[in-house]
Amino acid sequence: MTKKVQKRDAEASRRRIIENAIALFSKKGYAGASMDELAKMSDLNKAMIFYYFKNKKGLYEAVMHEILQEIYEAILAENKLHDNPLEELEGFIRTYASFACAHPYLPALLLKELSDSGAVIPETLFASMRKLFALFSDILRRGEAQGIFHDVIPMVLYFTVLGTLNLMVTTKPLRVKAAQLDDIEVDTCAECDIDEIADYLIRKIKLMLQQEER
Repeated sequence: MTKKVQKRDAEASRRRIIENAIALFSKKGYAGASMDELAKMSDLNKAMIFYYFKNKKGLYEAVMHEILQEIYEAILAENKLHDNPLEELEGFIRTYASFACAHPYLPALLLKELSDSGAVIPETLFASMRKLFALFSDILRRGEAQGIFHDVIPMVLYFTVLGTLNLMVTTKPLRVKAAQLDDIEVDTCAECDIDEIADYLIRKIKLMLQQEER
């Protein structure tokens, strides 16, 4: 077997581990995820997993870093298509929404990570989270400097956007189930697709940011 083939096989194995780990961590959380189960899902022995990743903690950090880096690069690529902060903000929201919908385990992982207030976020994961927030914050600050946006508090708006999108993706089954009950008449947005949700967020965020205080 040539070195080129070995490298390709190694990359494929690592990718398979990452993809299955995303699903497993999302479903069972860090504590509940079993490396034996992951090995079975990946059709590899457990020793092979620890060959690529030092331990369970290292694997989890790699999973989260890879997810956040991928969405960061997708948003950067989207931003290059626009030349003003208003369009960039819309691009950020739409790109994140599409990514979260296409990778439904991402919102679950992020919500689990952010809600586990008793845990110390690993440095690499913390750095990845900060990069994504910094990108969002930079768009808002440039818009504010240009007089497009007003009364900007980046962290509040960031959590408004990501919190809404993450929750709408993760609660989809619950909202569909609630809509099927006839005891209380409520609109659970069960039929809303991710584009509709993104459109709504964009309209409301723009309205807030473009309205000057009186």
